[in-house]
Amino acid sequence: MKLVMAVVQDKDSNRLSDALIEADFRATKLASTGGFLKAGNTTFLIGTEDEKIEGLMEIIKENCKSREQLVAPISPMGGNADSYVPYPVEVQVGGATVFVLPVEQFEQF
Repeated sequence: MKLVMAVVQDKDSNRLSDALIEADFRATKLASTGGFLKAGNTTFLIGTEDEKIEGLMEIIKENCKSREQLVAPISPMGGNADSYVPYPVEVQVGGATVFVLPVEQFEQF
């Protein structure tokens, strides 16, 4: 058995949640915040059997697409403001960061 932790952008979370339910995967959704852009994310905790991991990864991949987004840069605090450019920059956001962890024991009460 494995525990899959998938961190996805909030824009993708409802689509992924619906796809997981349709494929009969049970998941716990947690609100989380990314450290780089300080933007909202959703972390899914999904317990599943080893043989279902490949199908689960395909569902996550199909429903969590990366995209370009304009982001206002954070001004430097106490740093050199000479090189600071206050214009929005384009960064890649979205997709999914997925961790697959072994589970020693699983109990449901």
